[in-house]
Amino acid sequence: MRIDAMTRLVLPSRFPAALAVLVVLPVWGLVAGCASVPSAPSAPVVTYEQKLGWILRLEDQRVLHDPVAPSLVSVPAAGGRVAVVASPPAADLVQLLADPDGRIRRRAAIAIGRVGLRSGAKPLAAALAGDEEPEVRQVAAFSLGLLRDPSAIDALRAGLRDSSPLVQGRAAEALSVLGDTASAPAIGEMVSAHVKAGAVAGLAPDDMADTHPPAVDAFRLGVLALGRLKAYDALARAVLGPSGAPLVTWWPVAAALQRTEDRRALGALLALARGASSVGRAFAARGLGVLKDAAAIDTLTSLARDWPLDTKAAISAVKAMGLIGDRRAGGPLLTLLQAKGLDPLLHLEVIAALGATRSTGALDPLMDLVSHASPAVRAAAFRSLREIDPPSFLLVLSGLDADRHWSVRAAIASILGTCDRDTALPRLSAMLKDQDLRVIPAVLAALVKIKAPKIEGTLLEWLKHDDVVVRAAAASGLGEVKPAGGDRALVEAFHAAARDEAYGARTASLDALLKYGPEVARAALREALADKDWAVRVHAAARLERIESTTDTAAAIRPAPTNRPPSFYESPDLVSPTVSPHVYIDTERGTIEIEMAVIDAPLTCLNFMALARKGFFAGSEWHRVVPNFVAQDGDPRGDGEGGPGYTIRDEINQRPYLRGTMGMALEWADAGGSQFFLTHAPQPHLDGRYTVFGQVVAGLDVLDRIQPWDRITRVRVWDGKSMSGR
Repeated sequence: MRIDAMTRLVLPSRFPAALAVLVVLPVWGLVAGCASVPSAPSAPVVTYEQKLGWILRLEDQRVLHDPVAPSLVSVPAAGGRVAVVASPPAADLVQLLADPDGRIRRRAAIAIGRVGLRSGAKPLAAALAGDEEPEVRQVAAFSLGLLRDPSAIDALRAGLRDSSPLVQGRAAEALSVLGDTASAPAIGEMVSAHVKAGAVAGLAPDDMADTHPPAVDAFRLGVLALGRLKAYDALARAVLGPSGAPLVTWWPVAAALQRTEDRRALGALLALARGASSVGRAFAARGLGVLKDAAAIDTLTSLARDWPLDTKAAISAVKAMGLIGDRRAGGPLLTLLQAKGLDPLLHLEVIAALGATRSTGALDPLMDLVSHASPAVRAAAFRSLREIDPPSFLLVLSGLDADRHWSVRAAIASILGTCDRDTALPRLSAMLKDQDLRVIPAVLAALVKIKAPKIEGTLLEWLKHDDVVVRAAAASGLGEVKPAGGDRALVEAFHAAARDEAYGARTASLDALLKYGPEVARAALREALADKDWAVRVHAAARLERIESTTDTAAAIRPAPTNRPPSFYESPDLVSPTVSPHVYIDTERGTIEIEMAVIDAPLTCLNFMALARKGFFAGSEWHRVVPNFVAQDGDPRGDGEGGPGYTIRDEINQRPYLRGTMGMALEWADAGGSQFFLTHAPQPHLDGRYTVFGQVVAGLDVLDRIQPWDRITRVRVWDGKSMSGR
């Protein structure tokens, strides 16, 4: 897909004086009363690209405007004269929200939401109420949701009555993010109006198109908002008939109903679980699992048996059977476990569900699986053995050598943390000598959980280790145990971790100090407000706000450190891309082609492509594969704790998480780096929370075949001219 080149425009005279103006004056021309002072020049041309550069820079620095206003300065010029020159422009997102170009206003509106300062709520509310373009109004509503400022509720409620259906939908979405349950009836009325108008009539049950007519999007956003608010009454009035049967079978209805967690939704969920939408069946199965009603077992069993026809719905059904925990599910699950050609990801879910249902008939098959070729299967088998019969788990464990894969050994350590201390302690103590440091955090956490004797000394020893993740685990353990003097060791560990590129040991130390009490942690938290990593500043600010109101943490942590010159943000690749680059993720099971979302997440895309060109992802493993949810990679450590040695800011946008959407993995806001995930199916609960920066356009079948610990062989980047990547 090509993207039209950006247009240029002249900034009108009413725009604030934020422009680089060059005025050359003779020295004597500055004397008061001199008639030779030239007239002021006309307003210079400021391009669309320059304005986008300002927006990108302020957004990345997490500020609304440049801290210093423009001023005139004198500099030497030729001929002994003096040139009076304006300082660089002072960009301002709020002022750009009033730009004559609607595209600039739209982009400024989403930037204000991403910056995250509540002082941006008032101008966004004004834009929502008064901008002439619906596109700007709907983005203003979305960004008010990002700010999570309750002062915006009245403006958003008014947005439900906007003439544009898309503005209505975005207002509903934002109100649900704010948790405004009082708005649920009005949101329901909006949704109902679109149903009665036939907006979604004839829509295919599994329709996952990128774009829809505004009324269809309003319906989708409205029903998902009601689900987020758990507003069953309003949702039922809008999408269910008098008998409780769904009036609309499009998959977002099932997604919303399952999220209400309301027992009255049982009948509708059972109907949708038998319906025409594959995605809807999967969501309905999830909802039935959450309700934990044994009346759903027969329907779920039927979905599970039909796995060759609909594997994703079967996966959700098996998960639900495990959540319900009814022993009647044991027989069908055991039959499924022994089915020939069973999908590998479904296989994992069956193993977990057998453990959750305490199916004693599965003991022998599970014992066989502890020697399976897949590390993920072996780990799942150990977990289920422990759930069904702890003595059997310990018996099997005693007869085996240490597993050859570190992840299984880490899983065993975590399982031992649920056993009695006398049984677990000798094994866990021996595991502290594991040669793979990725096992140690699980061992330390388990020792803390069983309250091992002398655990304090063990944690203090590991707190000084070179590995940042090990130190983070030791710090977390000290926060749980709280030994005398541990607070001093944690302060020292926090300062020692300043040398780390990764943030984990610093933030873990801060959280552990808080377990000792606010007064113990206060000084370190204040110090962390100026950390070299913005993600640490965000983490510290959130915690400091809970214990004191005197520090303006929002101001103290800004601007975000970037080490980027202003010219970086005006790069054509960022502000005026002529093509949408594609990346090719080559795996052991095939190639996945992804179109990058360079308009909606330019800095995230640039970061990913730069890492790919360096060969960063080559050899990395899919360390997290959750069936019918996501496949995650991009961690050089392989344990979910690694990254590139820096963090990047979120670029939350309005793209929904559909099948094959690429998102940036996070621990908390603005903590992204290199770990990314691809969704197996729509995941609307992720919308507006994680940066979307790509979409699979070929190789969805490859994505479905990815197994835990499969490898990426390389990632290639096509920029419209050439292919690069190692």
